[in-house]
Amino acid sequence: MQDRHLFEYAVIRVVPRVEREEFLNVGVILLCSKQKFLKMMYHIDKDRLRAFSKDLDIDALEENLSSFQRIATGGKDAGPIGELDAASRFRWLTATRSTVVQTSKVHPGFCLDGEDSLTRLYNQLVLQQD
Repeated sequence: MQDRHLFEYAVIRVVPRVEREEFLNVGVILLCSKQKFLKMMYHIDKDRLRAFSKDLDIDALEENLSSFQRIATGGKDAGPIGELDAASRFRWLTATRSTVVQTSKVHPGFCLDGEDSLTRLYNQLVLQQD
C-alpha cells in the first residue's frame, strides 16, 4: 500500500473590484512537502473574465499569473523569492492580498501523487469538470 502524503492547496482567484469581493477561480497552487512538489496551474478564460468585468486588464492579469508561476517553479528567474525553499514560496504566494489576484485560504488534504491531486483540483475548481 502506498503512503498518502499531506498536501496544502489554495485556489487562485481574480477579484476585479476588490471592494465588491466578487471573484472567478483561475488557478490552483499545491504544495506537498514530502514529495518536494510545488506547482501551480491556471487558465485565463478571456470571454468569461470580460463578461465578469469589462474593465479588467487581461494582459496585466496574464503577467501577474505568469509571475506567480515563476515563483512556484522557483529559481533565479523568479527573483529573490524564487530562491526560497518551496514551503516559503508557497506561503508567500498564498499570503493575504488586497489585489486583483488573490488566493483562497489554504486547505489541507492527503494524496498519493501531488501532480494528480493538482490536476484533479484544477479540473474541479477552475475548469468546473468532475
